[in-house]
Amino acid sequence: MKTSSNILKRPLVTEKGTMLKEKGNQVIFSVARDANKIEIKKAVEALFGVHVEEVRTMNMKGKTKRWGLKNYERSDWKKAIVTLKAGETIEFYEGV
Repeated sequence: MKTSSNILKRPLVTEKGTMLKEKGNQVIFSVARDANKIEIKKAVEALFGVHVEEVRTMNMKGKTKRWGLKNYERSDWKKAIVTLKAGETIEFYEGV
């Protein structure tokens, strides 16, 4: 059984994520690869106590890296951009 903490792995705090947070009231999360939009919406609402308007997901391909003469590939992962209702926010690293 999936729980909210299993669906949402971690928030992605990047420059693009900061711009989306300020302009569009959106937050970016790294999520489980088998999670769908409905499960992500319910998990965010349960964990943070906010109302979600929209969820957009995308599958990210793992990068190919090199260590000496060996090539390897990082794992594929899934990203979700969650749009919150107007006036609601999720604070991660405020005041740091």
